Amino acid sequence: MNPEAKQLRSRSHSSSAARSRRLVTSLAALAILGPMLAQAQVPPRFYWKSLAGANAVPVIFQSLSGNANPVDPAYVVSPSSSVDANVAIAGYAKMLPLFDRMLTLAVLEPMGRISGTTTVSGLSYNQSATGFGDPMVEAGINLIGPKAIRTIPDLLRYEPKFSLDVIMDVAFPIGEYNSSQPLNLGQNRWYGRIGAPIVWQIGPWVPGRRTTIELLPSVWLFSDNNDYVGHTLSTDPMFQVEAHVTRDFTEHFWGSFDTTYMGGGTSTISGVSGSPLNNVGIGLTLGYQINDNISLTAGYMATVNDSAPTDLKMDGFRLSLTFGWHKIVEGQKRLKSGE
Repeated sequence: MNPEAKQLRSRSHSSSAARSRRLVTSLAALAILGPMLAQAQVPPRFYWKSLAGANAVPVIFQSLSGNANPVDPAYVVSPSSSVDANVAIAGYAKMLPLFDRMLTLAVLEPMGRISGTTTVSGLSYNQSATGFGDPMVEAGINLIGPKAIRTIPDLLRYEPKFSLDVIMDVAFPIGEYNSSQPLNLGQNRWYGRIGAPIVWQIGPWVPGRRTTIELLPSVWLFSDNNDYVGHTLSTDPMFQVEAHVTRDFTEHFWGSFDTTYMGGGTSTISGVSGSPLNNVGIGLTLGYQINDNISLTAGYMATVNDSAPTDLKMDGFRLSLTFGWHKIVEGQKRLKSGE
């Protein structure tokens, strides 16, 4: 083989290896940006798939405010409430093959501070709370779409086309909770959701040109809190539909227009029912792949149909820094650095 051909082959191999590293880590990073975010909104590109065995660890910061507890997905509205929360979330996710499908497992632990004023059964409370919230786990499996990605060549050929998953989230009621105050980081009850994420690829699957439409219909379920400032708090099932239109601006930089709808979820306190949710939120997300292992995502969302006193009013900013890796890709990098 002549020197020019060798150089061309080496350049092609190097480009392919670099692209595979970016794909593994960027898709792994997207795998855990959070079932427990502002207005229960899952970020765009959350359900893209990566190489089996990929790992991700995020650190997420959220600044949230509204007329309900922002860290409680039931959103028990009090018209006179004004609540602020600054929450950090740490977690871990892993992708595993299950037969020919991809299984994603994730765990998140929130911590931070919540403060403000709220009213429950005619009594006003002005208080704050700090500590750990309820940890949440998620399990999801792909039902329709590409088979589990087991090799680097399979990853380079990956295209979601039309993909459908089934997910289940469960929060464990072990977070910080004080029964004498309504605002807490822990919710003193079991809750979670069942959903069916959909990813629909539009156009060519080329880094820098990728476009998707993503939907997540789901239902949230809540057990009763029998020690809610001397009352029993119960919440009906809450239905939610999230939607994203995402687009690459460059190979490393992308954006998304986000919207979510929440309906139902009527909360009852000692037999007195509130109003059901009927809210729409809109927002934007920007993402950037800093290097092979680290990605940065920033997003903002706010409710828009919130003029009535009993409407949910909520807005929040999210910043996520995520580290993703895979042992095969890290091995490739070590071999290359030793050349």
